[in-house]
Amino acid sequence: MTIKNKVRLTLSALAVLSLSQCQKTNEPDTVPEGSKIGVLIVSHGSHSKNWREMLFDQEKQVSPELLGDKKIHGIKTAFMEYTEPSIASQLKAFDKEGYSDVIVVPMLLAVSSHSFDDIPVIAGQRESVSTEEQLRLEKIEIYKPKAKLHMTPLLDFPSALENNVLRRVRAMSKDSTNEGVVLVGYGSTPYNKEWEVMMDRLSKSIEKETGINEVQFSWCGHIVHYSKKPTEDAINKVHAKKQQALVLPVLVAVDDNFQGRIIGGAINNVNKEGRIAYRHDAILPDSDITQWIKDISKEYTAKITGAENTQPNN
Repeated sequence: MTIKNKVRLTLSALAVLSLSQCQKTNEPDTVPEGSKIGVLIVSHGSHSKNWREMLFDQEKQVSPELLGDKKIHGIKTAFMEYTEPSIASQLKAFDKEGYSDVIVVPMLLAVSSHSFDDIPVIAGQRESVSTEEQLRLEKIEIYKPKAKLHMTPLLDFPSALENNVLRRVRAMSKDSTNEGVVLVGYGSTPYNKEWEVMMDRLSKSIEKETGINEVQFSWCGHIVHYSKKPTEDAINKVHAKKQQALVLPVLVAVDDNFQGRIIGGAINNVNKEGRIAYRHDAILPDSDITQWIKDISKEYTAKITGAENTQPNN
């Protein structure tokens, strides 16, 4: 059983995510004496070098502006599993460099056991015997930093994700009357309802804004055992009503296993020549999401430097 299969939603885990509900404070001109603030951009992780490079690119894109005002002193990228740099190794680096506060920005699309359970345990912000044991079995290091951690909300916020999907659908669409869309996401076993709500919201946005009135969605991750069939079925449902199927990955970055073997393989299996449009792409790169990382990092920096009772506490 991998960490993707667990369902552990506890009050202490919810307290970690409740940081997003703290009130904003007025940002002062200088960082309080002794403070050294860093930003850690966290994503799931992948064996794919291309996938990892797309996440490192986000760090490069946000760094000039965030480091420019001198309130944030360093930015790092970390992956939950599969590869380095891990969350633990980057938190150790922040400690070694003398950081007092680290803003953790999870690049995750929707709620999952990762956000509620795994990241807080990996970062030493809560205790869970079962989660700790599972992480050790998967050789994921747990490390409680000396620096104070401040976790931001998840990437799943309506405007940026909806705008991203609409932009990509419009770029593929040639005749909305005769087209349908297939959205392919990773999915989540314990949080399937939340993922379905997200996909339903995206489907309604596509119908309203593009005039394409046939939208299906499927999963390609652990919830379907990495099978091609759900995507094949979704394409066939679109073809039952429309001439053309536009297949769109709702995945953070490009991983050949997902965009290539699973989604691409499903398209090859359906094999209806000329009736499928597909781009081997992902949510990234996206200027709105890059801006969101900047904005949320600045917002939490203002909370930290405000030195008021409303600053987030873990």
